Amino acid sequence: MDFFKQHFKAETLLDGQVFAIDKPLGWTSFQVVNKIRWHLKNETGLKKLKVGHAGTLDPLATGLLLLCTGKKTKTINELQQGKKTYEGTFSLGATTPSYDLETEIESRYPTDHIKEDLVHQAAQEFIGEIAQYPPLFSALKKEGKRLYELAREGKTTDLKARTVHISKFEIKKIALPEIYFLVECSKGTYIRSLAHDFGVKLDSGAYLSSLKRTESGSYSLKDAFTMESVVQVDSDKNIKSVKLNS
Repeated sequence: MDFFKQHFKAETLLDGQVFAIDKPLGWTSFQVVNKIRWHLKNETGLKKLKVGHAGTLDPLATGLLLLCTGKKTKTINELQQGKKTYEGTFSLGATTPSYDLETEIESRYPTDHIKEDLVHQAAQEFIGEIAQYPPLFSALKKEGKRLYELAREGKTTDLKARTVHISKFEIKKIALPEIYFLVECSKGTYIRSLAHDFGVKLDSGAYLSSLKRTESGSYSLKDAFTMESVVQVDSDKNIKSVKLNS
């Protein structure tokens, strides 16, 4: 059975559908939406189709991205309110301006004093409501420009702390300088900022070196479609369409 005939029909897409995509490394959420929209229109013959996502993932993050079509795009704000679950790694002993691997390491710090009990203790101190500053390299807007645009221009920006909630912060494995973690958190939580603040709490530095979103509200990554069902990326990261299989 054709993939689209099995999972997507023109009338249900227009009426509204929510489905999950496993976002690959290196793709922006915007690129995923654009490519999925193009294929949905092409395969169903629709001239116009609204498609949006419920919760941005950074290009260097992978995992669960919720997409909404048609009338269901009106529920995006509601879907974004759900609890999020992430798995990934922090790299200790260094910091970057973007708090992840998007930018080069700017400072290095000692890690000899960091023991396992100190790591677990630090994680517990982030559970509950915390005040968190968003990264300078983020998609938030100030005076009509994205913060990452201002940061790349070398402009400083005064940021306000926001209150977020961490319901779970588990240390899955310690292999210094790498810390493997699982976090359950509220909407608006920046895991990159959590990485940075975690490093400060340990009297060292830290940045986010990998991240995967596994849950969003009632949706799980295990139920997500792969992008390979629709598109593929060649060795030069050029997006190419491929024939869909049943």
